[in-house]
Amino acid sequence: MSGVDPQPPRAPLTGAGAVGRGEGGGGGEGGGVARSEVDLRRYETVEDLLRDKLSEAIGGWRGAVESAVPTLAFALTWSVTKDLRTSLFIAGACVAVFLLVRLAQRQDPRFIVYAAVGIGISAFFALRSGKAEDAFLPGMLQNAGLLVLLLVTNLTRWPLFGFVVGVAEPEAFAEDPTWWRRHRGIVTVASRLAWVLIALNVVRLAIMVPLYLAEQVAALGVAKVVLGWPAYLLAITAMGAILLRGHTPIDPTRAT
Repeated sequence: MSGVDPQPPRAPLTGAGAVGRGEGGGGGEGGGVARSEVDLRRYETVEDLLRDKLSEAIGGWRGAVESAVPTLAFALTWSVTKDLRTSLFIAGACVAVFLLVRLAQRQDPRFIVYAAVGIGISAFFALRSGKAEDAFLPGMLQNAGLLVLLLVTNLTRWPLFGFVVGVAEPEAFAEDPTWWRRHRGIVTVASRLAWVLIALNVVRLAIMVPLYLAEQVAALGVAKVVLGWPAYLLAITAMGAILLRGHTPIDPTRAT
């Protein structure tokens, strides 16, 4: 044998061990995962990583206004006119104005599109039953569904916030949607964040369901707004505290 050790075989790009060798992100199978693993090394902690990724998913104060105004308009119009179609028309008009402004400014309209879809679904339920309170039924069903989903995924160690990290790396997500589960730290911190949203949805349902059953339309409108972005911002603040105070290291080992 010569005095020079043979070059060890190159580790597969899809594995966690590819992090040290995949700096160039080379082509071939698993290249997207390798590049994402390398990208994680820009962050010192899991909290740094999740702060960066979550900030991309929040619409800011403008998104809050665009979501709240149509709901307030519906509740106020109903309180004055007691006319379901007029109330839905006013809410829809608010959405249309916000959407036109976004398009005229060549800005991302996705948050107002979400609001438009919500108004459309609410209108379907309300017009079908003829009861104004049914305009709030889709939102409550959504909260209930999200609550169940968050609980199940947290208890099974597949927290939804982990997929936020996964989707933020499109190439890796296309190759392996669960690549983020190789990092125990991501699973742990993502679960903590999900418990905050679980608590938020419990509070929302505990307040809105009794109002719905009592047919308190005006109170439902106010509750929907208060428990919407304001409550969501409180939840974001709580999650921010978790992300600021935590120091969970990026862990390249696979989660068990």
